[in-house]
Amino acid sequence: MIQRLVGTFSALLLLVTALPAQAAVTITFWNRDFGIYFPHAFFTLRGTPDRGGPAVDGSYGFTAQSVSPALLFGNVKGRVETPKLAYMQGSHARFAVTLTDAEYDAILRLIAGWSEKTGDSTYNLGKRNCVHFVREALRASGLEGLDHPKLMKKPTSFLSAVQSANAGHVIVIDKIGKEYLASLPPIDGVRPIDAPVSDPGTMKGKKPPAE
Repeated sequence: MIQRLVGTFSALLLLVTALPAQAAVTITFWNRDFGIYFPHAFFTLRGTPDRGGPAVDGSYGFTAQSVSPALLFGNVKGRVETPKLAYMQGSHARFAVTLTDAEYDAILRLIAGWSEKTGDSTYNLGKRNCVHFVREALRASGLEGLDHPKLMKKPTSFLSAVQSANAGHVIVIDKIGKEYLASLPPIDGVRPIDAPVSDPGTMKGKKPPAE
């Protein structure tokens, strides 16, 4: 009897291990430091929802439509953008979170809500910038410890504080973008929401590197 139970358990174990792992969308949070760009924070979405459907592979950040002195005096036009590959390669992948479908849907609503086409794209350097956008994505991802008012213009410091506050709940990456992107398996994914592709926050008179 015991041998029969052991045999049955072994057969079930083999069946389970032969099944493909359940898919999910992972959100990864990034920052870009000074250089020829102003500091910036953004996130990427990669994977397949648990409910099925097309694989996704998209990047999103929120920025002013143009860099000018007007940024210092109040509201200006903003937009959700997808960073170019070369920009991402020079950025820093900090940490990731595996999303439930409900959290993934909340992220998509956030992107649409800040888009110039479907939502309120007002940019304000002190009240509604790239860090505020990323903070809402962190909130939608189920993370805590997001209240850092003195760090809302400092993407690197802000993400470091959030990572520390959520130790054990995030997947630490801490890699330069070029290295991190090269480590990812191939994926035939689509951008779940379309956005213009650009080099966010390029300083006046500076030329971004070629792709």
